[in-house]
Amino acid sequence: MMLADGEFRYELRRTGELIAVETETLAWGRIHGVRRPASGSNVYEVEAELDDAALVQRVVVNYSRGPFTRNASYVAADGFLRGNISTGGSRNDLTAKLGRYGEVDADLVIFRALIIAHIRQRGQTRWTGRVAAIDSNTLVAATSKQSCRQRGNDPHKWIYEPRMGDAEEIEIDDAGLVLRRRDSSGVETVLVPPR
Repeated sequence: MMLADGEFRYELRRTGELIAVETETLAWGRIHGVRRPASGSNVYEVEAELDDAALVQRVVVNYSRGPFTRNASYVAADGFLRGNISTGGSRNDLTAKLGRYGEVDADLVIFRALIIAHIRQRGQTRWTGRVAAIDSNTLVAATSKQSCRQRGNDPHKWIYEPRMGDAEEIEIDDAGLVLRRRDSSGVETVLVPPR
């Protein structure tokens, strides 16, 4: 079961205060997502192309803060996520190893939903594996071990551990769309109904 196409808006809050908004679109095997803080000029933007198995095939990420911009583009092939980061006048080539299932996390809610959708499609209730994760501040892709498990017998509740010592409680609907996510730092991400 893969995610259905649509447009999604998430509010990120800490102790009730709005700290950022994510808008995401999934359509025709493509993801477009933007995260903007409630105050400040930082913008994180992602464009990703998915293959027939709904795995990230190509991803372009941009980060801007005032006049400062950083761009990166990656391609998944032959078990690696390869790409480059451009900032100012420099360009650096990077390579991150993909895990067994080829998962990529570009630090937006929809990527977490995709990973859980793949776990559910394989009929698993528990998973540990390597993920090529792109940091939203540096745009550097690095391989990290992540784990996810269904919470109890409820197929709508999951515990996701993106790093050792960090945990997220994730609630999804029947279609696999993330409705709510709460991380160990107290940030709560909530899907906002369309207006």
